[in-house]
This record gives sequence, C-alpha cells and structure tokens, in this order.
Amino acid sequence: MLRINNIKLPLDHSIMDLKREIAKKLAIHTKDIKNIYIRKKSIDARKKNDMIYFIYNIDFEVENEEILLKYDFISKSPNYDYSFPNPGNIPLYSKPIIVGFGPAGMFSALILAEAGYEPIILERGKKIDERKKDVNNFWNNGKLNTESNVQFGEGGAGTFSDGKLNTLIKDKYNRIRKMLNEFVEAGAPEEILYINKPHIGTDKLEIAVKNIRRKIEKLGGTFYFNSKVTDFIIENNKINGVVVNNSEKLYSNVVILAIGHSARDTFKTLFEKGVKITQKPFSIGIRIEHLKETIDKSQYGKYYNHPKLKAADYKLSYRAKNGRAVYTFCMCPGGYVVASASEENMVVTNGMSEFARNNINSNSAILVSISPEDFPSKHPLSGVDFQRIYEKMAFEISNSYYAPVQLFGDFLKQKKSSKFGSVKPTYKPGTRFYDLNKIFPDYISSSLKEGILTMGKKLKVFSDYESLLTGVETRSSSPVRIERNEEYESVNIEGLYPAGEGAGYAGGITSSAVDGIRIAEKIISKYKKGW
Repeated sequence: MLRINNIKLPLDHSIMDLKREIAKKLAIHTKDIKNIYIRKKSIDARKKNDMIYFIYNIDFEVENEEILLKYDFISKSPNYDYSFPNPGNIPLYSKPIIVGFGPAGMFSALILAEAGYEPIILERGKKIDERKKDVNNFWNNGKLNTESNVQFGEGGAGTFSDGKLNTLIKDKYNRIRKMLNEFVEAGAPEEILYINKPHIGTDKLEIAVKNIRRKIEKLGGTFYFNSKVTDFIIENNKINGVVVNNSEKLYSNVVILAIGHSARDTFKTLFEKGVKITQKPFSIGIRIEHLKETIDKSQYGKYYNHPKLKAADYKLSYRAKNGRAVYTFCMCPGGYVVASASEENMVVTNGMSEFARNNINSNSAILVSISPEDFPSKHPLSGVDFQRIYEKMAFEISNSYYAPVQLFGDFLKQKKSSKFGSVKPTYKPGTRFYDLNKIFPDYISSSLKEGILTMGKKLKVFSDYESLLTGVETRSSSPVRIERNEEYESVNIEGLYPAGEGAGYAGGITSSAVDGIRIAEKIISKYKKGW
C-alpha cells in the first residue's frame, strides 16, 4: 500500500473526487486505484471568507506499486500493527492489581489481559450506568457522592469530558493506534482513526468504556467496583498487596497506580507509607463560554453553518507580563460547563461535550501556570492544599455547589455582574454572580485579563464584554508526581507502578492510555505468568 499526503479538496466533494485527484497527480486512471483509506483529515480555513478546504493524507492500493515510488510525494504506507513484548523470565505468582479504571488503568488492564496476565482491577467508584445517576443527581439536585462523581468511577474523569484524543506525545510503536482501534471496536466513531483532532464525546465514550471492560472480563480480567484502596501492604520496600475498603486484603507483588489526579486521600496514604512523592507544577483558572455560533463564525467565516463543518474549536496561548503562561485547555465546542467536585463543600468546574457538539454554547478553560513556589509550603502534598483554597472559596460564596460567574467586561472593571447577556450559563446545579477578582490573587486575575484580551485579537468575539466566566477550574492536572524510574517502577517501592495523569506522567486520555500501555509492556517483559 502507498501513501500520498496533502490532497486538497473543497468542502463539497465525494470519495470519487479523492480518487480523481490522486489519479491526476499520478497520471493514472481512476480504475487503477483499487482502494483508498483516509489516514488523516484536517481543515484549512485560512481563507475562510473565500474558500475552506479539507486536507487529506490517503493510503491507496494499486498494482505495480514500485513504479509509483518514483514520485517524491509517494511513500510506502507505514505499518499500523501493534506488537506485544516477549514475556520475561521472572515468575509472577499472583495476578497484577490495577488501582483505578481511567484511561491509564483501562489500557494497562487491556494489554495485560490480552497477554494472558488476568489482571485484577479495583475501582473506587461505580460502573458507568450507576455513576451517571449519581452525577446527574449532583448536577440537578446538588447532592454529591464523594465516591461516585465526575472524577471517580468507571472510565475515570475523561468519561465526563469532550473525549479529546489529540496529543503532542510521539509514538513510534503504534500504541496510539492500538488505543484508537480498541475504542472504535468498542463503539467509538470510526472517524477518530483519521480526523485531525479526534474526539469521542461523553455519550459515545460511556459505551466504549463499558465494552472495553467487557472485553477485559472475557480475557480473564476481574473487576471490583465500589472498591477503594485504603492502604498499601509494603514490606522491605516492596509492594505485597493492597487493603480494600479498610478491611479486605488482596496480595500481589505488582500493583499499577492509575488513581487519577483527584485521588487526594490516596496521595496522602501513599505519602504516609513512604512512597516518594514530589511537588509538580500545574495550572488553575476559569471556564469561558461563548455562543457556539459566534465561535463558528469567527473560525469559518461565511461557511460557518456548512453541513460538512462541525462545531469550530480553537487553541490559544499567551505569555503574561508577569511571566505566567496563559492558555486555553480542554476546549468543548457545543458543550457544557460541568460541576466536577469530588470533595464536599468545594466548587470545581470542567468542560464536557457530546459527540454531536450541538449545544448552544462553546466553552474552554483559561488557565494560568502555577509553580511549587506558589504553594503554601514545601510539603509534597501542598499543591493539593493550594487547589482546595480556591475550591473552598468558590463554595463559600453561596454555601452551595453553585458556581461564581461574571461577564468578562465586568471582570475587567472588578464589578459584580447583575444580569447575563447573550451567553447564558450551562453549569448546573446553578450559578451566583460574583467578582472573580476576589477569589484569585492578582498574579492570576491580571494574567487572565491580559490573556483573554490578547486572545480576543486573534479570535474575534473571544474577549467580548458578554463572554461568560465561571469559576473555578483547578483540576487541569495532578499537583503531585509519584516518582518512578526508567522501568516505570516507584523509585523506592519495588513492584509499584505509578501511571497516568494522577501520578504526574500524562495530560489527557491519549497520553494516559499510552502510559498505561507502556507500563503493561514493562510488566510483561519482566515477568512470566506463574499460576
């Protein structure tokens, strides 16, 4: 199979048009092209008021491929096959335990299960269907279940998000492709295999997560939900197992920690057991909402409502005068700002979209970089204390899970808003007008103002007076790093494998999944099944 890149076509085209364009470039007949496979599809909207194009990378099949390799723009198609490592020589006499079933736990479990290692997966939250009921009860009635919420439960925090799968990590071992293929097999849209910025959406993601769990079970994996790891059995700097729900002991000399960025109680337990944990930079800020139509118009011009164009996204960044990075994060086209607390009496926001991205508003986090020097102390868990300060302040404004909101123009004037403009809040259970300047220190609020104003010069309407700000966004990433060595084991506890975003080694669904796959590979290449 051969690869040709940068096939450019207008919005209204067909698969046959793709074939014709390839045939034209190669000076062959379309009937000579037997099959084509879209490998990448992106949008070129640089001349949005003139013409918008789709750009394709295509794999195709023809006879006598060697003849066409004379063209410098033709290459052999890359191999997409994922290869499992060869098993190691050390007998593993107990099934590996995986703590957490977010992306890192999910894909480490899948790889281990496919390799015959029959993992045991412990998830503190509930299965997705039960979890959804608890989340909706929180959003609609303000009743928080601290063990079953947006942060905890089957699928992890990413299940209630936009389901973004784009990443900046490099991958030459087809781990990302393995993840994408598994999601598609489990019910995710096939377009995630080739779209430039793939996303699943929370409605499709919950289906895929359940089906991946079922596949792991068929392969010999065992799941325990409502099973919170409350202690770790450590002897002579080696992991020997875990304690579940303060009572049941499960023994294994291999434990993967895929606990997520909000498992604050587990961070504390690990620290008290002597596991090496250090402070880590992260970011905090607010959510900004606009009408989806205004963002679409800004990005697509006169083509903003074209049926082949989906809701527009954006990615913006700025370096503030005080040196802080300000950037958009987890942009949710046609989405919702959602309540994401996991502890009582705290307000936390995040963003979520369904696959169709067809809600009236689009939103994004606007974040400001925070360093350990900003934390209250040198304690390894002080970043958690830093997050809690602002989450608690946001709660105390109304003594409820209602989030503080403000029009951007009023934020600039340091004035509490009194009514909404064209943008109405999507956050539930509710909102309260408040001057967000009173929550954040000046180095955060001034950075937000500078950043949004500058971003408004790049993206029309972004800094409009009526753009709606909702606070606070504190869980963009983990505030700790559970230190590990080159073999992905804890630096001081043998057999303990910190994984994913919660351990400080990933930043989203894809990078967390890939981290979980890497750890599974390390375990497979070290141990052989001994039971």
